[in-house]
Amino acid sequence: MIAHVFGTVAEKFNDSIVVDTGGVGYEIYVAASDFERFSVGSEAKIYTYHHVREQAEELFGFSSLAAKKLFQLLITVQGVGPKAALAILSLGEAEIVRNAIANADHAFIQKAAGVGKKTAERVVVDLSDKVGVPAAYDRADLLPQTSSNTADEALEALVALGYTLADAARALEGVDPALPTAERVTRALRG
Repeated sequence: MIAHVFGTVAEKFNDSIVVDTGGVGYEIYVAASDFERFSVGSEAKIYTYHHVREQAEELFGFSSLAAKKLFQLLITVQGVGPKAALAILSLGEAEIVRNAIANADHAFIQKAAGVGKKTAERVVVDLSDKVGVPAAYDRADLLPQTSSNTADEALEALVALGYTLADAARALEGVDPALPTAERVTRALRG
């Protein structure tokens, strides 16, 4: 399968981008937050999920490995297909969505286009124990209270090393978020 695509962003549509790689243009569906990151003419590395159906093959892309892993967890939930999972990830950064699931905030998940109350509740019930521990969380703005870039980079590094999203979050639980990313990863690996 296609794990990632690296190339030049050739075109942007409503919910997808076309990445030119070696003369071949790959259309990749992306979340709203990622759509804004990519500009036509810039180079990009996009982690992809290759979805094969009877009538079509589609690529879904993510700017981070953590977002891709969360997407893969979301599509395991009954009633959540790739488009619904992408709509859920369009609610915010992957860490914000992960945190909402970990905090059993089905009202936040329900805000995604095409996701009803029962589906949002099913996402929370099925995945809350798989996405890791909840971080400090302010329901008013749905942003983690720690530095989200540092937390996300350390989380991504652990996922890239083979940890599941839940195990990576658990490993980082007792590590000071003010430390540099490399130090946080080292301490999480030491346990």
